[in-house]
Amino acid sequence: MKPTRELGPESEPFLRMWHDVWMHRELVFFLAWRDVKVRYKQTVFGVLWAVLRPAISAAVFTFVFGNMAKLPSGSTPYLLVAMAGVLGWSLMSDGISGASQSMISNTSLVTKVYFPRIILPLAALCRGLVDWLFAAGLYLGISLWAGHPPGTDVILLPLAMIYALAVAFGISLWFSAAGVRYRDVAHALPFALQVLFWISPIGYSSAHIPDAVAPWYWCNPIVGVMELFRLALLGDAHIPGRLLAISVTSGLCILAGGMWFFRRMEAAFADVI
Repeated sequence: MKPTRELGPESEPFLRMWHDVWMHRELVFFLAWRDVKVRYKQTVFGVLWAVLRPAISAAVFTFVFGNMAKLPSGSTPYLLVAMAGVLGWSLMSDGISGASQSMISNTSLVTKVYFPRIILPLAALCRGLVDWLFAAGLYLGISLWAGHPPGTDVILLPLAMIYALAVAFGISLWFSAAGVRYRDVAHALPFALQVLFWISPIGYSSAHIPDAVAPWYWCNPIVGVMELFRLALLGDAHIPGRLLAISVTSGLCILAGGMWFFRRMEAAFADVI
């Protein structure tokens, strides 16, 4: 008779967790698709919201920074500069918002069956890709209309997306794990996103940041995300190699720390949720 083993978050090494995620990959896609259907169920505009939100945000940025503040954008229409930043931000913010609340919104699953808990924020992160694809289609249409379609640098777009999702995943792991024990996190999340929104170059280029504070400014990993999106979509971006290395290092530290923190807290999720 083979010995039995109790399955739980601590029954496997850390790397084994990702093997378990792969074995449960169908669950990731099922949960992501479920969230997409719930998101637009009984809505009047449906998926049109995925287009309206980035369009309105880009229009506001263009009016404030392009028309009122008169920030230069070179030969590129300022609307596209703002839209490229909004694309990067929407991919991250939607992922962070959904993934950070994924544990609380799936309480019944967490308390009744065992599976790698990291699947829940991962599935919520994947859900945001659906909205992003509609927003990307809007950007493509606007860029063609403006006579400034993406060039050969667009091959960097998958890299920018992967980095954006990695940073969003790392941030959401911190929030989702802490939110299980401390429900105040749910109230702090919108405020934290608002702060990140205003300290990141979404509606403007980081080239406008004074050199004296630029190294500190680039410690924000979202700065690297925004500029990589602009490089991929516009072909011109302010990306000094040393500063980009600072941003990427910061983002990877957040991801690694988030994975460690989530793994450490995972054993108590079912008990305290």
